[in-house]
Amino acid sequence: MSTTALLRELRAELEAGGLRGSFLVRDLDTGEELGIEPDLEFTTASLVKVPLAVATLERIRTGELDGARQITVRPGEGTVPGPLGLSMFRHPVGISVEDLLYLSTCMSDNTAAEILFDLTPPARIAESLRTAGVSGITVRHRIRELSELPVDRFDPADAHLAHSLAIAAVTAGRGHPIAQLDVTRASSGSARSFTNLLEALWRPSRIDPEVASRVRELMGANMLRQRLAPDFTSDASRWSSKTGTLLNLRHEVGVVEHDDGQTFAVAVLTESRVPAFHQPGAEALMAWVARSLRDHLRGT
Repeated sequence: MSTTALLRELRAELEAGGLRGSFLVRDLDTGEELGIEPDLEFTTASLVKVPLAVATLERIRTGELDGARQITVRPGEGTVPGPLGLSMFRHPVGISVEDLLYLSTCMSDNTAAEILFDLTPPARIAESLRTAGVSGITVRHRIRELSELPVDRFDPADAHLAHSLAIAAVTAGRGHPIAQLDVTRASSGSARSFTNLLEALWRPSRIDPEVASRVRELMGANMLRQRLAPDFTSDASRWSSKTGTLLNLRHEVGVVEHDDGQTFAVAVLTESRVPAFHQPGAEALMAWVARSLRDHLRGT
């Protein structure tokens, strides 16, 4: 199938599935890439935890932060609501800065990320991205703001109503009355900007090799594997990634390393027009589109 025909088919499938997205797959050795609206901006939700990890590890490397420093986390004191991790603990616990990085990146623990933001605020993370030469990713707020949505007043049984409001209110310019969904007010990025960050982590760049190596390890240990992982994981490949989810937004960015040596960065940021919290079909569709782009580049 020609590239033009493939992209036409994939766009039609996304439209039929109620998805719009920013997709980009790049061969990290040849630079060849293929995408769908790769420069379309989305608010990034938990994808921001990757730049957070980069900035935190750089400060540990230079001695500005002590990775072994113990921080006490007490239930109800500074915890951020979430379905897993420290917010579910019932008793105080002491945890190191480096172990908070594991929880934030591998489990997407919002409380762990919020504590890391206490140590390295958004402005410092944005500065770290500039130093690394990565543009197009903004870091404007902490993780806590993602849990303070105006639609949270809805009962969980009425989650579809919150999604309906989120879907209906987006503007053509990517603005939104909900600040966390407005690309001019929330942390934001595109498939291209995150692909550039992935390339900087997997190939020699301005990011220190020790820092890049640890971020790769953390992304390789990602435990949220229901989205793109089923289409990129096999006995002959390794998938390392980070997800991001907020209302009708479903994102994942990662790198697939094949045993034959080929390595592809994959970035997918999407929004759904379907007002439902659980959408396994949408996750399967975004994975199929991303894999189809990778397969076309790979020649399989």
